[in-house]
Amino acid sequence: MSTILPALKPSSWLRPKYLLFAVIGLMFAYVIPHDESFLVHPKDPMWQHYEPFKWWLLPHGIAGACALLLGPMQFSDRLRGRFGQLHRVVGRIYVAGVFVAAPLGFYIQYFQERMGDPRSFSIAAAADAALWMITTGIAMVFILKGKVQEHRQWMTRSFGVALVFLEVRVIGGVTGLESLDTQANETIVWACLAFSIIAADLVLQWQQLGPSPSVARRHSPASPERMLEAPLGNPAAFACSPEGEFRKVKVVPNGSLTTWKHSDQGSS
Repeated sequence: MSTILPALKPSSWLRPKYLLFAVIGLMFAYVIPHDESFLVHPKDPMWQHYEPFKWWLLPHGIAGACALLLGPMQFSDRLRGRFGQLHRVVGRIYVAGVFVAAPLGFYIQYFQERMGDPRSFSIAAAADAALWMITTGIAMVFILKGKVQEHRQWMTRSFGVALVFLEVRVIGGVTGLESLDTQANETIVWACLAFSIIAADLVLQWQQLGPSPSVARRHSPASPERMLEAPLGNPAAFACSPEGEFRKVKVVPNGSLTTWKHSDQGSS
């Protein structure tokens, strides 16, 4: 008798979304004191830089913060299962935040172009805003059509683009590139934007890195139905028993199964 190995159950702590939430938390913990501390210091010199477009920056910042803070809630299976209405409300707020923050972010960068920033930086901001709105819009269309799986995939890509805001500031601060010229910051934006969709798809395909379904089936205990499936797939297949007998399964026209037993000793 062959030994059947039990299938290994993957640890729930290794789920990619938990790792993602931990990384997002670390990025927030770095960016808020490093880049956004001027919000609680009225005399910070950064206010002088933001003065010409501060009224555009206010709705952009509020909408973007709502999207970044509420986005992770949409990936909670428990919240989606127990509080479906809240999940839908938070989703609408996220979508609204995207379609407010994205175009305003581009306009603010275009405004800074008048203050000396290069046109190429405005193009990078436009690409970022367009990609964020496109991925979010596709996700919204899928959920309106009732295609939940596709909706989740595109929402993951949308949030991957949203994280560019944090990634640029973390990379620029940790490496010190933020203190260089504008072209260095622009390079970081393009790199993060190019990696955003790839990173989202890596999260989506994480489960495929584990054992394939065929391996899991091979290691899982066989049910009576499973034992009957093998001969049906191959009419010439036989299953040997410990007593030296074998069984052959034949499908009759009425759909039932007929089994003959033959002894090895009596066969030639």
